[in-house]
Amino acid sequence: MSETDGDRNGVKSKGVFSTLVADGSWLYLKGEYKKAIESYTTALTLRPNEKSCLIGRSKCYLKLGQHENALRDAEASLKEDKTFFEGLHQKAEALYHMGEFEFALVFYHRGQKLRPQIQEFRLGIQKSQEAIETSVGDPSSIKLEIKGDLSFLQKDEEHQPKDNKTRKVPKNKKTTKQLLGEFYGDKLYLENLMKDKDLVKGKTRGGEHLQDVIQSCLTYLDTCTELLIQEKPVCTQEKDRKQVQPKCQRSCSSAPSDPTRFLLKSLNEIDAAGNAAVSLKKAKDILTVVERWSEKEVPDRKEILGSLHSCIGNALIDLGDMDAALQHHQKDLKLAEQRSNTEATSRALDNIGRVYAQTGQFTKAIEFWEKKIPLLRSALEKTWIFHEIGWCYLELGDYEEARDYGLRSLAVAEEIGDEKWQLNANVLVAQSEMKLGLYESCVRSFEKALTCASLKQDHSAMNAIQKVLTFLLRTTL
Repeated sequence: MSETDGDRNGVKSKGVFSTLVADGSWLYLKGEYKKAIESYTTALTLRPNEKSCLIGRSKCYLKLGQHENALRDAEASLKEDKTFFEGLHQKAEALYHMGEFEFALVFYHRGQKLRPQIQEFRLGIQKSQEAIETSVGDPSSIKLEIKGDLSFLQKDEEHQPKDNKTRKVPKNKKTTKQLLGEFYGDKLYLENLMKDKDLVKGKTRGGEHLQDVIQSCLTYLDTCTELLIQEKPVCTQEKDRKQVQPKCQRSCSSAPSDPTRFLLKSLNEIDAAGNAAVSLKKAKDILTVVERWSEKEVPDRKEILGSLHSCIGNALIDLGDMDAALQHHQKDLKLAEQRSNTEATSRALDNIGRVYAQTGQFTKAIEFWEKKIPLLRSALEKTWIFHEIGWCYLELGDYEEARDYGLRSLAVAEEIGDEKWQLNANVLVAQSEMKLGLYESCVRSFEKALTCASLKQDHSAMNAIQKVLTFLLRTTL
């Protein structure tokens, strides 16, 4: 084989791989998890260790309830890089859904240490702690099995002393609890593990003594406590707290002591509801509660409200109440714009356009979807939104605009090698050209669409396109 042939094969392989990954991502977004798994699996035959594919397939397995398969893929993504934060989060998620809350907590903590700015790790810690408390109560009653790779919990700085007698930490439990905040429960949990003589004698998969691993975690927490004391004495913190908090009893409209935990529990109930009507009721109940909170109590209040309005709007779309759905998505948009949150703004614009398109208000749908274009991040989003806008123009009878957007969608689809969207875009272009009387171009576009349908083995699309081509060839050419 010549060098040129090798280069061509490499390019072709790369194009096929990109197409498979794009298909997997799109199918996942559509909720077609089994088909997405097939795309990711085929892609992994070309690149067996591709981390993004492993994470994508793991997420699909998790949605289907195949938790062990999800865990296996997550662990495979961490094989070469133990600090791959997406793999850490996915492994924690898989462990959480398997009921291994203690080990899930460990991996959420590791991820938060590596990427403290990512909120999902903090939320994972909260829900794991809540699940542990709900399922087993007092941490002293927990009995762990010796399994899983906990070696990463070793303190990075090997020179740190392991003898806790040499550490200068406050002896007062109240002081320690105040300084560590939400991590105080983890400290108690680890201390109780140290009391289990059978447990601490064991070893991790990496060969480390579990006693040393746990002790290194305690050393880390105590070091943090000491640093916090140096930064601001506890007496000063207590004084500040008393100045801020009134002596009168908190009103019933105030936020709970841990709003994040409250929301996680509530959102989990919404996810577990199983149908749009029940989800809608639960989401509205949570919205009523959150609306009574102040931004001083919950700095992320607007972000939470926006997410809830989006959730309610989507449930209303499923129930067919488009007017009410539109109102909630508009509220989501307003909150997103107030926070200058581009991701939430893009989400709201997408949903508003979807409501207008489904109710036949195509001009309005175009207006909001065109506002979304500058916020698009992925090529897959671009080819989709260009196609949807083009379809709206086709419905409105503006065939030139429909063709232009169809060509834009096609260009992006060809760039990423996505055969499905090449098929959709070619059909849109062909329909527009047929309305414009450009029959030769129309036939060429339909023939391209037929080729895409054949490659995807989409027999229904092949039959439909073939019928149109036969009609055109008989009547126009």
